[in-house]
Amino acid sequence: MTDARPAPPADTRRPASPADTHRPVPPPGATPPPRSDGAPHPLAPGGAGRAAADALLRAAGAVVPVLLPGEVPAVAVTRHEALREVLAHPEVAKDACHFAALHDGTVPPGWPLTTFATVDGMITADGADHRRLRGPVTKVFTGRRVAALRPRVVELTAGLLDGLPGAAAADGTVDLRRHFAYPLPMSVICELLGVDAALRDRLHELSNLIVSTADGTQAAHREIIAILTRVAEARRADPGDDLTSALLAAQEEDGDRLSDRELVGTLLLMIIAGHETTLNLITNAVRALCTDRGQLELVRDGRATWDDVVEETLRYDSPVAHFPFRYPVRDLEIGGTVVPRGTPMLASYSAAGRDPDAYGPDADRFDVTRRPAARHLSFGHGPHYCPGAPLARLEATVALEALFTRYPALDLAVPDAELPPHPSFVGNSTHVLPVRLTG
Repeated sequence: MTDARPAPPADTRRPASPADTHRPVPPPGATPPPRSDGAPHPLAPGGAGRAAADALLRAAGAVVPVLLPGEVPAVAVTRHEALREVLAHPEVAKDACHFAALHDGTVPPGWPLTTFATVDGMITADGADHRRLRGPVTKVFTGRRVAALRPRVVELTAGLLDGLPGAAAADGTVDLRRHFAYPLPMSVICELLGVDAALRDRLHELSNLIVSTADGTQAAHREIIAILTRVAEARRADPGDDLTSALLAAQEEDGDRLSDRELVGTLLLMIIAGHETTLNLITNAVRALCTDRGQLELVRDGRATWDDVVEETLRYDSPVAHFPFRYPVRDLEIGGTVVPRGTPMLASYSAAGRDPDAYGPDADRFDVTRRPAARHLSFGHGPHYCPGAPLARLEATVALEALFTRYPALDLAVPDAELPPHPSFVGNSTHVLPVRLTG
């Protein structure tokens, strides 16, 4: 692979026009709707009122102009069919060489979303480069290898459940996000990568900063890259049966090398995607089941499965809200809107997951018996479909079944509406999840 990249496209951006003109009246306190004049809608970094905000964006059209932090214009793809088209479209790229504003001076210095656009690795690669970078990772996440991880996931889950009573505060509440939903996937992905346990909390803190898209993101990115570079150096000196060692071996195979930057970028992707998504998935599933205990009874009565819980949570409350970035390589019509070449596009998974055109008039209802004609897109679609999806599903189903078996009366310690949102428009969950283990 050469480091040479094509010249950035000419800046031909123009505002995308919403396909629909009708705007519902937002409820009190909700995010204001996109403006009727087609001006970009500011996309706040917080997740308060996510469902209401998503509904307003979706009502504005399949492709909606938004304004990212730093006054950077973009579009959000909010409806199922349009998003499915974008995710697999051969003329929608991931390489930031196509990001017009990144090259014309529009993006301000220190922009917190730069990491999402410029990190080296398969998440920002296209075509043959993407296949080269993705290959070693997909070999790790085959169905057979993921199934072989089940005993370890069960073991880790049991240990965390044992420790929950001891983690309770004086009032008997436990932050389930901190003491269960986070350490399970983080422990699994770090074991897969050969990362020392002592580094896990700091890696989590740094990945949280990156996903938050707040100030300080670039400093967090530099620090996490430095840590993962040291991890790679340690595995190079002492290879083991882990993904990092496998990636290092791939550097030498068939002369098709991964650069050191690409290898570390891949580790970064694995750390963030390998635990943040599952952390949010487990958190959101517990919230949904505790809020509507009738759904929990459907599982206990055998009328639905834990797999059903996971799939409905992925649709109803996607772990990822608006994921950056993709770019049309030419002016492209999507969902009735022409998106100019080089415009950054957000994959709005949480909005598309409740699209009534795809999931019916009750798309806003959590229903573990739902059998939709459309399959949710929360793990993506097309060439960039998440290779870690089988592992996330395994971790979540094992975790939820064990949690509600061990603590059948577990319930939220505060009303769901009072849970503080995670401060990010990328991740979609709550910041904490206080529960009482005995109801």
